[in-house]
Amino acid sequence: MIIFLLKLLAKLPLRFWHRFGALLGSLTFWRNKRYAQRLQSNVFQSQLAQNPADFKRMVAQSAQEIGKGAAETIPIWFRPYDDVLSLVKQCSGWEYVEQARAQGKGILAMTPHLGCFEIVSLYYAARLPMTVMYRPPRQAWAEHIMRAGRQRGQVTLATADMKGVRLLLAALRRGEAVGILPDQVASKGEGAWADFFGRPAYTPTLPIRLHQTTGAIPLLMFGERLADGSGYHVHILPPDINLSGDKNHATRQLNAALEDLIRRYPTQYLWSYNRYKAPGGLVPPTSTEQHPDAPSC
Repeated sequence: MIIFLLKLLAKLPLRFWHRFGALLGSLTFWRNKRYAQRLQSNVFQSQLAQNPADFKRMVAQSAQEIGKGAAETIPIWFRPYDDVLSLVKQCSGWEYVEQARAQGKGILAMTPHLGCFEIVSLYYAARLPMTVMYRPPRQAWAEHIMRAGRQRGQVTLATADMKGVRLLLAALRRGEAVGILPDQVASKGEGAWADFFGRPAYTPTLPIRLHQTTGAIPLLMFGERLADGSGYHVHILPPDINLSGDKNHATRQLNAALEDLIRRYPTQYLWSYNRYKAPGGLVPPTSTEQHPDAPSC
């Protein structure tokens, strides 16, 4: 009954869901102080706001975009696949996918917490296979809904464990693409500390290991949320990084490439994400670039 209702609601225009999500995001910000403090602290850490007025504006817009990200999962997961694909109004950079395929290489599709990351794999998989790594939710019913919404077209889902890594390796060796969140906090022993906007973040080294094992081509991909709620613009970009050497140097380069991309679309980044969490009791190294807590709005 709930699934039937969600499918009915999913028919409402994307513009409605983005407006509803913006309102939801603002309300969550004002009602949840812990959430608001993290969002403000991360925006402040980025130093992307030029003055206090810009800071308040960026925080407010970011909260709204985060709400849009939550609300848009309903039309993306519960509409028919062809209807979801029609939400992509433009794609820039597909030629980089074709170049990688011409070389017979697999593709590391690194999709950060920027814009609508749900739309990227679904769009890509309408053309070519992609194996996407994910962390299952704790509730079985939620995983069922998530898998039904994400595993469409030529998408294969791989859990974030050794079994999933083997699926990624197999896909890359077939010359296919794999989808990874490069700014996800890694589990203990599976990452390296590298500055992210001037503060150490435990960054996953899996993209580096996959590249070094298979020679896969790294590409950054994200779905820009269009301002009028009309849909999305999928961007595919080759980052100017070298993942072949030392993992610490490679993770620093990867985070720098993510920073450059986020600077272009700062309010669409998921600033509420606990990017600086220290997993498993790890102690982050001291950074001379850390900043004090952000002021409250």
